[in-house]
Amino acid sequence: MTTVYDVKASDLVNAAASRLKDMIKKPEYLNYVKSGADKERPPLDRDFWYIRNASILRQIYINGPMGVSRLRTRYGGRKQHVIHAHHHRKAGGSIISDSFRELEGIKFIKKTKEGRVITPVGRSFLDKISTDIAKPKA
Repeated sequence: MTTVYDVKASDLVNAAASRLKDMIKKPEYLNYVKSGADKERPPLDRDFWYIRNASILRQIYINGPMGVSRLRTRYGGRKQHVIHAHHHRKAGGSIISDSFRELEGIKFIKKTKEGRVITPVGRSFLDKISTDIAKPKA
């Protein structure tokens, strides 16, 4: 059986994001807030919420258990400055926390003492998508 490790990450995240659209709800504030201190504007992609959730699910599958702090560092970026050196800034924690709540609501991840871990339901969800991607097109 094909797993997450056997397929290209971008293909997996895009396919998972399209399937998550029917399962999770996008928060209203997402159209007005930046995703981190390193950004200048709110996300322009209409599917940002679903892509971020799919990406977080993949990260927990591969690197779990994980918490908000580790993912803030992972999704952060370099703050652009005109005069002095660029510095890394963490991503916003609210978006990641809300993603955790949504993914816990559909039973794809669960909270443990060490952080969030993927459940068998979430693992099966990603493995099925991986198998579909890896199938040769007829």
